[in-house]
Amino acid sequence: MTSQHTHTTTTFNIKNFPIVLICDGVQSPSNIGSLFRISDALGISEIIFCDAIINFNSPRLQKTARSTQKKVKYSESKSIITSLENLKKKDYKIVALEITDTSIAIEKFTLPKDQKVALVIGNEQKGVSNEVLQNDPVTVHIEMYGENSSMNVVQAATIALHSIINKSYIY
Repeated sequence: MTSQHTHTTTTFNIKNFPIVLICDGVQSPSNIGSLFRISDALGISEIIFCDAIINFNSPRLQKTARSTQKKVKYSESKSIITSLENLKKKDYKIVALEITDTSIAIEKFTLPKDQKVALVIGNEQKGVSNEVLQNDPVTVHIEMYGENSSMNVVQAATIALHSIINKSYIY
């Protein structure tokens, strides 16, 4: 008979990928908690929260994160452009998850194997800022088939991160 695993009975291989998740003004405590959780689940090396005031002691954030905020490396930055420039100097490819007139579908996006990636995700209402988009990142989007042109930032980040990991790091 099949039985469900628990946190203590799973046998996943722990991996850490050279991916930094850059949060461009993400504000919602539940979204931030969920970003910690998916970052832990997907082996993301770091989250950088930019241009936002975040209460990391928020009960909603902590409940949603389920203690992963204690495991995933994170930092705060007052300047997203400075953060991106620092990552570029360390050979990170800057990729913004945003629908633009030049964005390509994440399914068609390719990277060299083991390329370090900084994925920029945007604010819940405004998306990735024009300041970032003017800094010439590669822009990717998720193909959608309904009438809405957006989805929740956490769900979008999860899809994009999973796609990048499977294309660039899983052999």
